[in-house]
Amino acid sequence: MARTRFAPDRGLTSRMVTTMFLIGLLYVVFVGVLIALLGEAWPLVILIAGGLFIAQFWFSDRIAAYSMGAREVTPQQAPELHGAVDRLCALADMPKPKVAIADTDVPNAFATGRSRNKSLVCVTTGLLRRLERDELEGVLAHELSHVAHRDVAVMTIASFLGVLAGMMTRMALWGGIARGGRNNNILFVLIPLVSALVYVISFLLTRLLSRYRELAADRGAALLTGRPSALASALTKISGQMARIPTRDLRRAEPFNAFFFAPAVTGESLSKLLDSHPSLERRLEQLGRISAELGRP
Repeated sequence: MARTRFAPDRGLTSRMVTTMFLIGLLYVVFVGVLIALLGEAWPLVILIAGGLFIAQFWFSDRIAAYSMGAREVTPQQAPELHGAVDRLCALADMPKPKVAIADTDVPNAFATGRSRNKSLVCVTTGLLRRLERDELEGVLAHELSHVAHRDVAVMTIASFLGVLAGMMTRMALWGGIARGGRNNNILFVLIPLVSALVYVISFLLTRLLSRYRELAADRGAALLTGRPSALASALTKISGQMARIPTRDLRRAEPFNAFFFAPAVTGESLSKLLDSHPSLERRLEQLGRISAELGRP
């Protein structure tokens, strides 16, 4: 955690390294299978997929902002929001990210970007309307913790690789159809099966990392600000307000759950294994422990 005052988290670092290693290994196997199945058509598939991956990584902040309808705001347009980010960045001794606002009533926030110097923190208008100043600073500190720990970049890569599997499958099938021959039936069966397996494993790995990184960001924010209760209050308030948001808005936001401060829930989760965030109770319990530790002589 050089160059920032956010508390280092070795558990998060080891999980990020493990996740990227396993996903990287998974995709080496996946590409190897495609090469074996496609023969001479594989260079085009790899070239296109590689180009898409580089574009996603390089422009991840813009893509996420555009997808959420976020617009970058200046200090003149949002002085209180910029003031809070300025104070926290000075406290954490880290570069200030771009600041954006998404016009939606879903109370939430997210951070994205490939590095600390190329990052963006976005809050929704619904969040700004509902939170007090200290609660907002707790949420912003949580998002800045994601940027400082670099888990935003890891999640961006890991999440896109699942999408990449689907893209490569479609290109592989098109290549097989264009080539013709008796192997078409085999391609139509094997490639989707391999792709589905890769997607499921990638999905589960990113979910496991996502849950831990939220706890790490809560911990980092609470220790940086010294006010775990403000973050706990914001969590409780946002989670309670989600039930009042129209289902249509929640479904629109749900694909971004892994990046949000709190999940946009549309119903009960089928399994804790599939959740993008730890439970509210677990997050509040951790903040309670930190509050007790900070209150000790």
